[in-house]
Amino acid sequence: MLKLRALLFAAGFYPLTMIYAIPCLLIGPLLPFRARFIFLTGINYFYIWWLRVTCGVKTQVTGLENLPKDRPYVALSNHQSEWETLYFQLVFRPQSVVLKRELLKIPLFGWALALLKPIALDRSQRREALKQLLRQGKERLSDGIPVVIFPQGTRVPVGKEGRFNKGGTMLAVSQGVPVVPVVHNAGICWPGKSFVKYPGTVQLVIGEPIETQGRSVDEVQQEVMAWMMAQMKAIGAA
Repeated sequence: MLKLRALLFAAGFYPLTMIYAIPCLLIGPLLPFRARFIFLTGINYFYIWWLRVTCGVKTQVTGLENLPKDRPYVALSNHQSEWETLYFQLVFRPQSVVLKRELLKIPLFGWALALLKPIALDRSQRREALKQLLRQGKERLSDGIPVVIFPQGTRVPVGKEGRFNKGGTMLAVSQGVPVVPVVHNAGICWPGKSFVKYPGTVQLVIGEPIETQGRSVDEVQQEVMAWMMAQMKAIGAA
């Protein structure tokens, strides 16, 4: 039954994604960035609704009021699933997400994704990737666009911590913008690279902004990690 429900989700998700990418590619470049972001990510509301209908995956969000409304920020989150790549675009609006460059090569989908001003890194070139993150991250933040980063770099199964790099914290400290720590347990319902989805409620917790001005990278990183580890354990993500 779980495989059948996942198949129904896929039957709606993949064809519609390819179809919707066409008007996005035609209309998106003509729109200013914020309007473009709203237009291109409108389909995400369908994704989340369809996931609930077909697979029984619901969402509970805590801490939306913690998102800064009058200044840009760097959001740092754990990475467990494809779920957060869909849902986060409905929470952090607009945003520039840090992702692997290969995603932009996917026909239609990747071309449309490129219109959202992501920071697309070549992860095989770690030193150059960090320089690119700091350079392009500065540009996005200067334009008032929040930057969303998964410091683990790849999806990590529930129950494992993985390695959290400091690139996102370095960016926030260098620009004097706050870090907004975020945790979720989406891997329980939608494990990374899994076709099958499991019914349940994904818990998403958004922490209070952590100020960076006048502080070192290590000091901020330590505070961010302490909050994230405690919250991940609280919601069963670690």
